[in-house]
Amino acid sequence: MAHVADQFRQSPISVALITSAICIASFTRIAVGAEQPNFLIILADDLGYSDFGCYGGEISTPNIDALASRGLRYSQFYNTARCWPTRAALLTGYYAQQVRRDALPVVKGKKKCRATKNSRPPWARLLPKLLQPLGYRCYHSGKWHVDGQPLENGFDHSYLLYSHDTFFAPMTHTLDGEQVSSNDDYYATTAVADYAIEFLRQHREQASDQPFFEFVAFTAPHFPLHALPQDIARYDSAYNIGWDEVREQRWQRLRQMHSIPGTLSRLEPEIGTPYTRHFDNAKQVLGPGEVNAEVAWESLTEEQRKFQAMKMSIHAAMIDRMDREVGRIVEDLRQSGELDDTVIVILSDNGASAEIMVRGNGHDPDASPGSAASYLCLGAGWSSAANTPFRRHKTWVHEGGIATPMIVHWPNGISAQGEWRSAAGHVIDIAPTVVQLAGGTWPQLHNDKEVPSTPGCNLAATFASDVPIERQAIWWLHEGNRAIRAGNWKLVAAKNEPWQLYDLSCDRTETNDLASRQPERTAELAQTWQSLTDEFILLRDRDSTQSE
Repeated sequence: MAHVADQFRQSPISVALITSAICIASFTRIAVGAEQPNFLIILADDLGYSDFGCYGGEISTPNIDALASRGLRYSQFYNTARCWPTRAALLTGYYAQQVRRDALPVVKGKKKCRATKNSRPPWARLLPKLLQPLGYRCYHSGKWHVDGQPLENGFDHSYLLYSHDTFFAPMTHTLDGEQVSSNDDYYATTAVADYAIEFLRQHREQASDQPFFEFVAFTAPHFPLHALPQDIARYDSAYNIGWDEVREQRWQRLRQMHSIPGTLSRLEPEIGTPYTRHFDNAKQVLGPGEVNAEVAWESLTEEQRKFQAMKMSIHAAMIDRMDREVGRIVEDLRQSGELDDTVIVILSDNGASAEIMVRGNGHDPDASPGSAASYLCLGAGWSSAANTPFRRHKTWVHEGGIATPMIVHWPNGISAQGEWRSAAGHVIDIAPTVVQLAGGTWPQLHNDKEVPSTPGCNLAATFASDVPIERQAIWWLHEGNRAIRAGNWKLVAAKNEPWQLYDLSCDRTETNDLASRQPERTAELAQTWQSLTDEFILLRDRDSTQSE
């Protein structure tokens, strides 16, 4: 920690309301006491629904589990299926497509719009810009993957980890925009926590009379599978039982914790991963132990089973270490007396990934698995286990890609302890909830121009009781995969596939497609999806025209 503190001290300080019908929510300020709460948002990367112990997993996560036991767990919380659109949605309160951070269809007959995954329009400010006028100091540590830089978007200090292809000795990482060096024992997950803790300590020294907002974005357990040897050793041979058995065990534990309607989803060997072009190249380096499909464990060769079990041990070790680092941050808040009035939110940017590729400095087959010279990915079989009980993976908008844990801990604001919430929430809800709890209101104007209504809803009502969030629908589109959820009905389709219809009240795991039996409902939901898509296209084109 001293090394981090020294680096810190040496660094310079540097539409129309088209979506108003989507969310029916009150933005009247909720009485939260005389003091504004602090906020700590902790974001994991490629974490599966059942990877935490408090969501049925076998991985040791006692610190996160303790927060869940003293707070709330959400069983139907959604993201965008991918890292960068989720981060944009979380920090802006809008769908990524509304703020130019993910693609929308190109309308035939029109020139391709430049506003696709480019910089946000001026009205789409990040949370810190909304919190600064309310007196907050804001801090960021970890992955960014948003356009612009943290300091220019309202963060007072930022440790930014640019290198995503290694957890050891990154080539590029900065403190307040200035490159920093790595010592020999650098490990990304620990470093992210180190800087997060240092920012909190600096806050107490320099701005103790102000509330804080801290965004901690771990890169774990995203590939490459890199972990500390002592962490891997704790899971040695733990996964020799295979992903079939792990899925079944997680499902049984999860059912004992909370009622999830439906049956355990089936393996889909025909799906594998959408990144077959990457796998075809990577397999030559990774060798015969690698597998690119969701197949029965018993169908694997002995060499494949050994290789696959080893990979899951590293994945578990990465999550175990992240939990330990979360524990250090929480203990720092406890020691300072700030824990009880800090709203802690833990979530993931998407579900576990089926991707298999080799990037960065490549993969040395002779290197110790999990070390800096290795480059391994989780793959489809274990991704299915991580996403238990749901289907498919990151990038898809079936439940496996978009449904992940969310834990909220706030002793001074939430009296319930260890309860579950079934309200269907989405990362677009985080920003309006934070603004509301901080004592603010959602902006209607920016630079004298009208700001579109946020499609996000205030989650605060669900803190007190398990009430539904009233909204028209939740909408998804990513790389041709599309979905919409209205109430308990979900319409979903993978790229170039027909619509599927599921009643999530009795089939959360999407195993019984009702589209052919309920054509009218299917058509109605498809029209709602298209109407929202058309509105977002109009907004995109309007903003693009104004910026040209």
